[in-house]
Amino acid sequence: MRYIFALIGIFFFLLCIGGTYLYSDLHHYAQTPRTAQTPRTERQAEKIVEIRPGQGFSSVLALLQKQGIVKDPLRFRIVARLKGYDRQIKAGEYRLSLSMSPLTILKKLSEGKVYLRKFTIPEGYTIPQIAKVISDAGLGKREELMALASQKDFLKELNMQADTLEGYLFPDTYFFPGNTPGKEIFRTMFRRFRSVFRPEWEKRAKELGFTVHEIVTLAAIIEKESGNAKERPLIASVFHNRLKRKMRLQSDPTVIYGIADFDGNLTRKHLNTHTPYNTYRISGLPPGPIACPGEDSLKAALWPAESRYLYFVSKGDGSHEFTTNLKDHNRAVRKYQLSG
Repeated sequence: MRYIFALIGIFFFLLCIGGTYLYSDLHHYAQTPRTAQTPRTERQAEKIVEIRPGQGFSSVLALLQKQGIVKDPLRFRIVARLKGYDRQIKAGEYRLSLSMSPLTILKKLSEGKVYLRKFTIPEGYTIPQIAKVISDAGLGKREELMALASQKDFLKELNMQADTLEGYLFPDTYFFPGNTPGKEIFRTMFRRFRSVFRPEWEKRAKELGFTVHEIVTLAAIIEKESGNAKERPLIASVFHNRLKRKMRLQSDPTVIYGIADFDGNLTRKHLNTHTPYNTYRISGLPPGPIACPGEDSLKAALWPAESRYLYFVSKGDGSHEFTTNLKDHNRAVRKYQLSG
């Protein structure tokens, strides 16, 4: 009998030692990245792993193993089961690397810390340019995004009165998960515009006798004409002064916007061709924005500088020569545009 009890005691002792070793081994595995067993370049390389909605843990584990993120699937599965992470994996794109421990990877997947794709929209970009930037970031197809920007039902959802989102997709840096629909991207960019164009700005527009759409249209022209940000209020003053005098705006960027497949060479024929955006041929503002203006251009359209200027011409260095009459303007054109 004592012999049996001794054997039982030894069994439990060995079981305890084995359990302790197993726990220690799993704990060490869970906390330790694979960096020591891999070359530096490989362990620093990040991989984008996409987990689809409804994908089970076994399928996720197979994907991680195929990508080289997980080397020991058995221990990885045990750690995930013990921690309960195997039932909490969230769909999405994840940026993973061998420098992450198994526990870090599991936490990331279970907490839904997805990889956010980043893109930056410069001030003055048009919808085709914006659509390309977003598409290049892996967030949709350019053609579909361009079509969405003028989709009537979507514009109605945003309570937009215009025929397109041109002018209203605010230039900024944005971060989105890889599977974000185009509608959500545009909705976020439009909300950013609304947060900038505050109620007091709407009040100021009314005081000037403009609608919000007209101010955005004017701001877009100012944006495209401004090579020097400090000159925006002065450029705005020129356009305000011309509008007050019923003078045509005569802005080259508006002409270019109305030309399909513009090749970069603005000709006299273009200037004489009537389009809704040719401000050499039409009076007042064009029917809508020719680009998406930034905050400074919107502000300049609302609070232009006090001046009597009616003309400006580029000096070729980003700045302009401002004049009050046609004679001085023509002299400036000869000096900066026709000389040499």
